[in-house]
Amino acid sequence: MGARTRPRASAEKTRPSVFWLLGAIIVPVLGIFVRIEIRGGEKLPRAGAYVLVTNHHSEIDPLTVAASVWRLGRAPRFMAKESLFRVPVLGWALRATGMVPVARASSSAAARHTLETSRALVEHGRGVIVYPEGTLTRDPDLWPMRGKTGAVRLAMSGDIPVIPLVHWGEQEILPRYGKLRLWPLRKRVVVVVGDPIDLSAYHGTQNATLTAATTAVMDRLAEMLAELRGIPAPARRWNPAEHGQKETGRLDS
Repeated sequence: MGARTRPRASAEKTRPSVFWLLGAIIVPVLGIFVRIEIRGGEKLPRAGAYVLVTNHHSEIDPLTVAASVWRLGRAPRFMAKESLFRVPVLGWALRATGMVPVARASSSAAARHTLETSRALVEHGRGVIVYPEGTLTRDPDLWPMRGKTGAVRLAMSGDIPVIPLVHWGEQEILPRYGKLRLWPLRKRVVVVVGDPIDLSAYHGTQNATLTAATTAVMDRLAEMLAELRGIPAPARRWNPAEHGQKETGRLDS
């Protein structure tokens, strides 16, 4: 059980930006409905690049994760589909806040884009939040499922630390593909930041290596979430393909 983390200042938070406007509106409004408790916040780097990997079990958890990262003094930048950057107004907001586009192209073009993104993160000392699962977990008990290799590709391309973050409690506010439950107000959500994941044993860009590194990342998230929930996690990560499920789009019940 970690102590609740106090907010802290950083260059990203003290420098005026679009985030100030968004933070001034979203964080107080979210606080009406959610009471976020952050543990291990000191493990999020105060400066420099990082890739923050996290579990995904509710449509509302991007807000709680973003608010937590903001409270810890870093700008909450997410990976977002490249097509969203072409949407009027939304595209401007994504670019203005430094969100990172995910390229959907040939493998060589995607690899080049990943390398360029890694260099930009290092050059500007920015962090990025990545959902390795790519969508809401299909696991029936809301454990992290099998992940995609994008997060480790990004981190290993630029020797960027991978920081794990798990959260629990949002399912009481907005169940996966369920209805919003705002009452009672101030439901508790616990966010835990872990130590950087050591990926030094995984070198190169071969698919097998990247898959093994991704499995290690997802296993760490499952271990941390098991400690937070107080129950053991499944030995293997849920694989949608083995259960006849699509890995994108809404999950049919």
